[in-house]
Amino acid sequence: MMRGEARSFAAVRKDRAADIDRWLTDLFRTAALRPYAREGGSGGKGGLSEERGPAAPHGIGPAVGGGVNGTNGIGGIALVAVGSLGRGELAPGSDLDLVLLHDGREDVGRIADRIWYPIWDSGIGLDHSVRTVEEAVKVAREDLKAVLGLIQARHVVGDPELTRAAREAVLAEWRADSRRRLAELRASADKRAEASGELAFLLEPDIRDSRGGLRDVQAMQAVAAAWVASAPGPRVREAYELLLDIRHGLHLVTARGTDRLVLQEQDAVAGTLGLLDAEALMRRLAEAGRTVSHAFDATWRTVDRLLTGPAPRGRRPLADGVVEHGGEVVLARGVSPRTDPTLVLRAAAAAAEAGLPLAPATVSTLAAQSPPLPVPWPPEARGALVALLGAGRAAVPVWEELDQAGVLVRLIPDWERVRHRPQRNPVHRYTVDRHLIETAAGAAAFTREVSRPDLLLISALLHDIGKGWPGDHSTTGEIVARDIGTRMGLSPADVDILATVVRHHLLLPETATRRDLDDPVTISRVAEAVGSRQVLELLSALAVADGNATGPAAWNSWKASLVSDLVRRVRSVLSGTPPAPAPVLSPEQAALARHGGGAVRVNGSAVTVVAPDRPGLLWRAAGVLAAHRMAVRSASAASAGATAVIEFVVVPEYGTPPDPATLEADLRLVLAGRLDIEQRLARRARSMRPSRVPVAPPRVTLLDDASNTASVVEVRAHDRPGLLWRIGRAFGECGLDVRAARVETLGAEAVDVFYVADRTGRPILDEQQRMQVRERVLAALR
Repeated sequence: MMRGEARSFAAVRKDRAADIDRWLTDLFRTAALRPYAREGGSGGKGGLSEERGPAAPHGIGPAVGGGVNGTNGIGGIALVAVGSLGRGELAPGSDLDLVLLHDGREDVGRIADRIWYPIWDSGIGLDHSVRTVEEAVKVAREDLKAVLGLIQARHVVGDPELTRAAREAVLAEWRADSRRRLAELRASADKRAEASGELAFLLEPDIRDSRGGLRDVQAMQAVAAAWVASAPGPRVREAYELLLDIRHGLHLVTARGTDRLVLQEQDAVAGTLGLLDAEALMRRLAEAGRTVSHAFDATWRTVDRLLTGPAPRGRRPLADGVVEHGGEVVLARGVSPRTDPTLVLRAAAAAAEAGLPLAPATVSTLAAQSPPLPVPWPPEARGALVALLGAGRAAVPVWEELDQAGVLVRLIPDWERVRHRPQRNPVHRYTVDRHLIETAAGAAAFTREVSRPDLLLISALLHDIGKGWPGDHSTTGEIVARDIGTRMGLSPADVDILATVVRHHLLLPETATRRDLDDPVTISRVAEAVGSRQVLELLSALAVADGNATGPAAWNSWKASLVSDLVRRVRSVLSGTPPAPAPVLSPEQAALARHGGGAVRVNGSAVTVVAPDRPGLLWRAAGVLAAHRMAVRSASAASAGATAVIEFVVVPEYGTPPDPATLEADLRLVLAGRLDIEQRLARRARSMRPSRVPVAPPRVTLLDDASNTASVVEVRAHDRPGLLWRIGRAFGECGLDVRAARVETLGAEAVDVFYVADRTGRPILDEQQRMQVRERVLAALR
């Protein structure tokens, strides 16, 4: 069922509220009015009563509503709901948060026991306290969690005057001491966000504690209770209700009170909300999280402005029709967007370049009154977009303002297809649309290094635009980028460059990490695809910006050095210099080769292995490295007579690198057949925790025309220790030798490319043998 077509979770919560209120009322009356057969305790589990009170009704759950008012003949004591129960948001797995207020009566401990014990007996979690009004106010004065609960406390049953007195006293102190308490609330929110990340962009978000989650809305409500800023508006309230419903569905699916939406539960939770699948759920969740985060930031800007005093009131011109006023960017007096379609981009660029936020009223006016830009865009509109993107990091919050106001999809209609689209893999830290603006912001640092900074910024903004359509996003993105470039008024020649950059935006990093750069075919193919030094420099800058915006698993110094090396080689070819021939041994390698026997040299991340040349040497050496917790990033082999020299680039999986002497000793043992690497790797595999998430089956592809001297085999599989060793052994069983390897790990996925040749040193051409290679490697990966 879709939201609104049938009874929502909110309606379910409302019905259960009536049940829980009636139950608590009965417990309270039983506890306060009936006589005791034995003495009780003092509000904890220490005292037992003979009569436990009414049992919990079937299906007891979240509570919403106003409770049972009136003293019912019981004075000086009241039961008050706080937390999710007090707000009327109790999910199926939530605990009850209750405060028993009293006026000092002596029997309060026994009454408390007779309320708490039936709740414990029901299996529902309980957070409870017993306090006088004065005690409650004192605790709230120093305890942030307590004051936030009491601000939204709800009277359930008993003496309503006690509840009213406690709430009013707590609220009065909260408002009187708002400067200190709101600073405390802000620090708490920042600490929570640092620990839990940002809801909209997490693979497995915490719905309650992540930035943009439930806690942030509750913090905004607390700020509103201090009379410092307005309460959350209708868009935030709608987002909040969706988060509550997702949490409700998560509790139903897991049958426990969890707030972390892990991967394996997402499809099932989507089903409880009537959504198609996990991707639809996470897209809705990302939108809600960003709505909350945006409002949260605006709330704290208001708090800062009110508590630190007003900013200077003068008006400082920033651009035509745009001024700074009170620390925000606003429209100049008498300026109307109705007659100036480029004003929205001009104001956004001015705000980003000044490092200031657009005033909320200004954003609303621009969104409501700006006419559509003519197509093609006038040059001043395109120039304002480039200026906005060129502001770097300062462009991101301004872009988010335009997105929240619905301006972006009117400027670039194709943006709707990638808006809030989740990427759902551990490599990417952002949704597609946020990744695009983050990449453009990062590309701004390279505008001095390219001849066309405008095309760099626009291609960075559009490089993944194809992810909104089925198929290879580079291919579809090229088509969409042509349409958008034409819409923006780029010349046909510039549209061609833009489309080429979008089509090949992965060419440099994928080639650098998955192909042998010493193979002349590799460099020639890249030069042919790029076509010009201008496109090459744009792709080079975009590769860095894209990798940094993706995440640490997608970009590091190792990959940067490989891309830089590739760019240098391709630039040389484009300048008319032919590709360099495959290298021979360096003087250092030749000296090691003369050493003979088995030797290992470690220099930082470089490991050089020298041993008598023999089939399977590379993958056997890789097995030794894996057994010593070294993850191989690349490998290449050369020979001098009967001696082979293998160069590995490695990183330790954790800790410090092993002693080279130990590596050398184990290598000699392996070559002599006296060390069982398979057994050692199997022991490591058994000690590792298996993945909680189902993984895609491995894939093995033989790449045609990637090399003239070897067969190139690409293997994609879930990463694990010794993967290179297993694959290499499978090649050995097929009578093949590994000449070189490029190994890339993206999150938990390995993308490994091997250059292999048969015993005569030639690539494999027979189709039956190619099929056998594919089957043997797949078998090794199972």
